[in-house]
Amino acid sequence: MSECGIAVSDRASGLFAPGHLGALTSLVPTELVDAVLAATGRTQRRLRMLPSRVGVYLVLAMVLFPQVGLAGVWVRLTAGLAQVVVSPSEKALRDLRRRVGPEPLAALFATVAGPLGWPGQPGVRYRSWRTVAFDGCSSWKLPDTDRNRARFGRVRQPAGVAAYPALMLMALVETGTRGLIGAVFGPTSTGEFAWARQLLPMLAPDMLVLADRGFDARKFLSQISGTGAEFLVRARVTRILPATELLLDGSYLTRLGGMTLRVITARIEVACADGTVTTTEYRLLTTLTDHRTDPAQDLVLLYHERWEIETAFLALRHTLAGRTVLRSGDPVGIAQEMWALLTIYQVLRTAMTDAAATAGADPDRTGFTTALAAARDSLILAEPAETSLSGRIGTQVLAAMLPPRRPRTSPRAIKAATPRYRARHRGEQHRTGTPITTIDINIIPTDLPPTPPALDAAIVLADLPPLHPTTRPDVLQALAIIHTHPDRTHRCATLGRLLGLTTRRELNAFGVALRKQARLGRINKTGTGTYTATTTPLTPPPNP
Repeated sequence: MSECGIAVSDRASGLFAPGHLGALTSLVPTELVDAVLAATGRTQRRLRMLPSRVGVYLVLAMVLFPQVGLAGVWVRLTAGLAQVVVSPSEKALRDLRRRVGPEPLAALFATVAGPLGWPGQPGVRYRSWRTVAFDGCSSWKLPDTDRNRARFGRVRQPAGVAAYPALMLMALVETGTRGLIGAVFGPTSTGEFAWARQLLPMLAPDMLVLADRGFDARKFLSQISGTGAEFLVRARVTRILPATELLLDGSYLTRLGGMTLRVITARIEVACADGTVTTTEYRLLTTLTDHRTDPAQDLVLLYHERWEIETAFLALRHTLAGRTVLRSGDPVGIAQEMWALLTIYQVLRTAMTDAAATAGADPDRTGFTTALAAARDSLILAEPAETSLSGRIGTQVLAAMLPPRRPRTSPRAIKAATPRYRARHRGEQHRTGTPITTIDINIIPTDLPPTPPALDAAIVLADLPPLHPTTRPDVLQALAIIHTHPDRTHRCATLGRLLGLTTRRELNAFGVALRKQARLGRINKTGTGTYTATTTPLTPPPNP
């Protein structure tokens, strides 16, 4: 193995070599590896031909070369050394993996994980906030062994049970650099919310969280807000929230779980080079409530930065892992392999971000495939650790900078866990992106009336037939809304959500109360769950 900064011919070799990762050794130095081994109690207790430190570097090199066995990884790891005395068997290398275990790799990832963007680096921040995103990736397939099935289980689908056990990876990613701030993984049956809550302590007040529709639950948003971070989260278009204040840009303020949020509804029309036009609607919830400093148009455009986490998963799952199925046949080995994958991914992103920062470039323009190839070459050649940001990896990344991002769209395909060979038609082409010519964003003003204050309800309802003193306050508010806007048809579910009712039991009880008011003649029922104001005047017309 190689010692940092020493020529190949002078490097330590033989029984107690220190280990190396080529040019990446500067980001994973031997001192750091020794520290995590000591902290986790995995340092060898006697002199060995294969010490624990070598085992850590072997596991890290293993994920750099996913297509070869451990013996092949060892050959590549020692190919550039002047002399290697140890020629271990495949079994000895497997035993070394078991002796090291997953704990040192987990501690190593916890050390290197975190935001990577430099101050003032292009594409990393929105105003003063660092943009980050939550999401899960459940397409990791594991070897079909009894132990893996018992721990992770198989994904059930309408077509049957998937062929392989699957693993869920939940990550918190800095979207500007695609670096990992934190990650957890485990069985897919646990669910995304449970995994995402484990990452909430990693949020900070200088972060702006971007998340998809699966993360718009009231309790989860309250937990994000409790960390001091801001958020911009997509919600279902059918979700109705009460309007407390209408804003000039078409958005409005609402109250949810004790928070004051801003609701933005936008219709996005995308025209493509092939003549097709796609229209979709977005509804966003955000804690950025000032429409003057954060215009709705800017926030709609910013939300699409969330898709950078999908690019991170693509690089991690396909480019780096490079396998349809991971190699480890038991849960302990899977944990070790996953922590090693996450560690190597993070140090590669670190090298790429640092190289882009030296050129004043957006990290989006650095190529992950280029950095990975350079890291593999440097490991095989046993090159010394990079002492500057312009080493082999940085130099090759900057020499092959990607062009500025081209806007394009592609139909989203749901991945099937079951074999798809029989379902694919002959001659079917893989989906490719279509270039976008124009994007038109229109903010849709809300048609929800602001919720009338409680004191106004008594004035609005003064001319109705006398109400029982125990009439529920939400029913009084609903009657006031209906009679304040007599030209509209009001849905029971919409009124209930306007008044803060969210559970099925609350909405059902609210519907029963409105039907009772309709029978008493205070409102008219026009259909299933729809009501209008009474058609007869509430006050007699004045005498001529």
